[in-house]
Amino acid sequence: METTYESFPDGGRPLQAPPVSVTAAVSAMPTRANLPAKGSCWYCEKPLDSVRRFCGKPCADAFDEEAEFTR
Repeated sequence: METTYESFPDGGRPLQAPPVSVTAAVSAMPTRANLPAKGSCWYCEKPLDSVRRFCGKPCADAFDEEAEFTR
């Protein structure tokens, strides 16, 4: 059995994970802006015009919160 010191390379310091690029992290998370306008709120299905995605900030925030829990 080896000691903890021997299980780490480079003098006992654990290896660092390579940094994740910011663009990779951002593209991995879908955003509200990536949703196409569909004529109704993406959260509550209230009818909207052909430009808006949510009927208001509460629905947009609730959509984000739900998306965070379902990832």
